[in-house]
Amino acid sequence: MSIGEPGTRSVKIASDERTGWSSDRPRGGDDRPPRPVDVTTRCRLLTVADRMRYSPGSLVLVVSASAADRDRFVERVFEEQGAVLGLDKVRALVAGRVPDDQLEERAAALLEAAVHKRLEGGQAVVVPAVGIDAGERERYVRVAHSFRRPRHIILLETARGNVTDDDALVLNELRRAIDTGEIGNEGFQTALRLGGATIDELKRIVFRPAPRDDD
Repeated sequence: MSIGEPGTRSVKIASDERTGWSSDRPRGGDDRPPRPVDVTTRCRLLTVADRMRYSPGSLVLVVSASAADRDRFVERVFEEQGAVLGLDKVRALVAGRVPDDQLEERAAALLEAAVHKRLEGGQAVVVPAVGIDAGERERYVRVAHSFRRPRHIILLETARGNVTDDDALVLNELRRAIDTGEIGNEGFQTALRLGGATIDELKRIVFRPAPRDDD
């Protein structure tokens, strides 16, 4: 039966029920959240030396499955201890000043603000990462990228007994990303992996400009 013949009923669709036309659907445009800034870069794998240098204003993340090994390393090798900003240190400073259920959130916010301030001022920052998850690293990398500061990562290996089964899988992927240079996808421009004797081989890390060639 064709439209318009006797017996055909017309159905009126209310305006709030029309969904077939693109004009009746919400468009993306300004309603969509902006895409995250692409921080991807080429990453160079460094070889260890007894003394290593990073440019002033750099961000250095030290990652390890062992917090104790990480903290000993950071305290021993970084010449500029004032550049070390760790969540554990900030947490200790605010403990007792905020409710317990707000401690982690408050400490993380203060640490990010401190990292932001130092990088904005062109000062170096060393962050001993709490864990080995990429989400924590991304937070600080994006701050450094916004100020066009160099970004570096150091993976400090530890004894197998210090690594949980859950961390082992993540750690293996992080090792692979560092060894292949894919860690550059996270925004790191250099990477250094230390384990065994190479940990003790590295004596000092300084933040100094590149030496000028004398003519």
